[in-house]
Amino acid sequence: MVRLYEYYQDASAPHPHDLLPAAFAAARNAAGQVLLVRRIDDGNWELPGGRIEVGETARQAVLREVAEESGITIELTTLSGVYSDPSHVLVDPDGSIHQQLALCFHAVPAKPDSGPPRPDGIETDAAGWCDLADIGELTMHPAMRLRLDNAITAPRHTHYD
Repeated sequence: MVRLYEYYQDASAPHPHDLLPAAFAAARNAAGQVLLVRRIDDGNWELPGGRIEVGETARQAVLREVAEESGITIELTTLSGVYSDPSHVLVDPDGSIHQQLALCFHAVPAKPDSGPPRPDGIETDAAGWCDLADIGELTMHPAMRLRLDNAITAPRHTHYD
């Protein structure tokens, strides 16, 4: 996997050329655990999700990404947050520079008996249902930590930045 570089609240970040839309899911199972995946490229844990491709909706993108990265099929319930912080800058390996625009959705497993999460081995090397008490110990990008914290501390409210 080719790594992109992320700047977050860094005054030395390059100026973005455009917005990069992405969608993520804060999926919780019946036990209240949250679905997380670990990225191969940087070792950070995160909510599964990714770029919205041309020709697909945010809903289609997050359903696709979660299934690809974790093997779990989900159903979206509500919008958790919209994250458009101009200080979150992504630099692709080709040199293109983007400000991320991320939508985060609450979700549940589509089938309660869908089996354990599994990483795809391409983008993710681990996937699992995590107890809320354990997530503070996981290595996570600060922007993703904010999304996760918002989703689990105020699940009935939508967050905007």
